[in-house]
Amino acid sequence: MPAWAEGLRSACRQRRLVLALTALLACHGAPGGAQTSDLVSRTALRVCADPANDPMSMQDGSGYENRLAELIASKLDLPVTYEWYPMATGFIRNTLKAGKCDVVMGYAQGHELVLNSNHYMTSAFVLIVPAGGDLAVVRKLDDPALQGHRIGVIAGSPPANHLARNGLIGKAKPYQLVVDRRHDSPSGQMLDDLAAGRIDAAVMWGPIAGPLVKRRGMDVAVIPLLREDHFPKLFYRITMGVRQGEKVWQRKLNSLIRRHQGEIDAILAEAGVPLVSDMGDKMIELGQ
Repeated sequence: MPAWAEGLRSACRQRRLVLALTALLACHGAPGGAQTSDLVSRTALRVCADPANDPMSMQDGSGYENRLAELIASKLDLPVTYEWYPMATGFIRNTLKAGKCDVVMGYAQGHELVLNSNHYMTSAFVLIVPAGGDLAVVRKLDDPALQGHRIGVIAGSPPANHLARNGLIGKAKPYQLVVDRRHDSPSGQMLDDLAAGRIDAAVMWGPIAGPLVKRRGMDVAVIPLLREDHFPKLFYRITMGVRQGEKVWQRKLNSLIRRHQGEIDAILAEAGVPLVSDMGDKMIELGQ
């Protein structure tokens, strides 16, 4: 083969290689690129949610996470659609990872199943006791005043560790952690038992307890547990969860949270969610 022909052949091979690499990068994107955001719907805010996770998400739209979704959608000038699935094993796999929706409105910071947005609230587990009673002065689960009392707690939740450490688990009444909330409500049952005197106190996740207590008009003290000295911590930063790798979508949500934090706070405060500082060391009030 003439030298010029071999050179032309080599040049053509190189050109084909460049074109192939260009096509590959177009399909898969360079590191940090925006390609994964193409999975996010441009016609609706597609939310992954439990249809019966009262008071957070409800299929009838009455949960405060529903209102947060409406707020975010309004800023994007999009309607809200939902992929409903019980908040249990397989929730992320069958909704977000399956590409059926694009955001979970409330997800604890640092969970490896999702890519977290910046947090939009920090809240804590709370102790709920009759207002004005002997236990209304308690601020820590190692308070001797709790000894001998029957305390309701969600089995397997972080406060259960503290009850066990402080010798309170023997008389505690456990409530199920994983249930189909379309048919069962452990938090509601716990508050029913507290009102009826079947338990003396209840320990519950604040973003569930606060709104339920407010709606029921219960005469109780809701005390955030911010002074525990031992692991596990009882306060958590709550984010919006998106698919791993979707950095463009994450940054868009971060921007929306930052610019509309006041409106988010107002929704949470109206619902009755107890809000605490980012470091979990004090309560905060709307506007502070």
